Amino acid sequence: MYKEKIEAYIDAHRQEMLEDICALCRINSEKMAYKPGKPYGEGTFMALTKALSMAENYGFQIKNYDNYVGTVDLNSGSRHLDILAHLDVVPAGEGWEVTEPFVPIEREGRLYGRGTADDKGPAVAALYAMRAVKELGIPVTKNCRLILGTDEECGSSDIAHYYDEESEAPMTFSPDGAFPVVNIEKGRLEGHFTREFEPSAALPRICSIQAGLKANVVPGKARASVQGLDLSDLCDLAKKLEKKTGVEYEIKAEHDVATITAIGKGAHASTPEEGVNALTGLLSLLVKLPLAPCPQVDAIQDLLKLIPHGDTRGEALGVKMEDELSGPLTLAFSLLSVDEASLEGTFDSRCPLCANEKNMLEVVRKKLKKKDFILSNQSMIPPHHVDGDSDFVKTLLKAYEEYTGRKGACQSMGGGTYVHSLKNGVAFGAAMPETDNQMHGADEFAVIDELLTSAKIFAQVIADLCV
Repeated sequence: MYKEKIEAYIDAHRQEMLEDICALCRINSEKMAYKPGKPYGEGTFMALTKALSMAENYGFQIKNYDNYVGTVDLNSGSRHLDILAHLDVVPAGEGWEVTEPFVPIEREGRLYGRGTADDKGPAVAALYAMRAVKELGIPVTKNCRLILGTDEECGSSDIAHYYDEESEAPMTFSPDGAFPVVNIEKGRLEGHFTREFEPSAALPRICSIQAGLKANVVPGKARASVQGLDLSDLCDLAKKLEKKTGVEYEIKAEHDVATITAIGKGAHASTPEEGVNALTGLLSLLVKLPLAPCPQVDAIQDLLKLIPHGDTRGEALGVKMEDELSGPLTLAFSLLSVDEASLEGTFDSRCPLCANEKNMLEVVRKKLKKKDFILSNQSMIPPHHVDGDSDFVKTLLKAYEEYTGRKGACQSMGGGTYVHSLKNGVAFGAAMPETDNQMHGADEFAVIDELLTSAKIFAQVIADLCV
């Protein structure tokens, strides 16, 4: 019911929808420094203002919650369905080739640019689904609310602010994952650790290491500066190691100090196996250099033993595990800073339903402590699970099957979304299961037909659930 009308409406508004997505994606909405009235800085404020202006121009009632979150209401009926999307983005990063991060372009059926897939494209798809229901006059009596957040990538304090004032809707989905339905989100341990040591001036030595952009991004680049090494020997060793690690090493020297840049492949930390970790690749080279013995070198060697290059399952840390419903634990070493007297690092682990603080957090703490690293975490985020046999989930799967012709089934994912702490919240769209849209990496893209299909599916879901 309504399928032909919904499809015709979305297809007719294709170009307008893409233009709205591009307008948002031109705004750099990375989290920035606080400004009065702008809790996450100028960029997120601009993106939220733009999105709410769009919705208001399309005749929807909007509300701004102190520039943390904005809402768009379909009607004045009782709240029944919430759609949770976000307008903030991860840092642009390096390695873009198709376009600049905030210059969205359409090419060969794809829309490239930071935020096209995560999560501005899906947010606009949800807005156009609401437009379709509204402008087609599809009879709904209950309200669908689109909630637009601005801090999903950096802790979701925005949505906490919103739920301090508002209650959960009976049903919620976030278009920030993949189809068919993600009813299980793994738990998360964002492990932060430190180690201090006595400085040493003995040569050859490591002056510094800097790697990583954010905890939830597999680093595509990492840098170290070293002093007192023979440049030709360093280059020869790096060349030999490239085949083994899959990491490219660029070396530049000034006087007796060489800068080593390890170049891998960025990825979302929930799928570290899809990237090539430049940080662990860099450490793999450093531990093979003929450095003068010192506590700093000992610390780096210990660190690589605990999180070796290519170990994306936490095996060396003693936490490799999986279960049938949610799959394996994943682990990405994402941030590291080393100077002459200390190091500070962060890893991002996504934990299956079988994980808990006893078999995950405390095991990691003990492993690190044996090597003199101090883990600062006192807790972890537990996994999230919604019953796949509920009427809500069945309705979502039915709409997915109707508009794609594919069989729908519940899925698990490592990425966390806004619904992680909601009683009846799932991730739903906006990419097809086989699509790797390079979320959090260079040349992020959304498949345009998938965004259009998502808008159609969302409209059908609103029509089915909000009667």
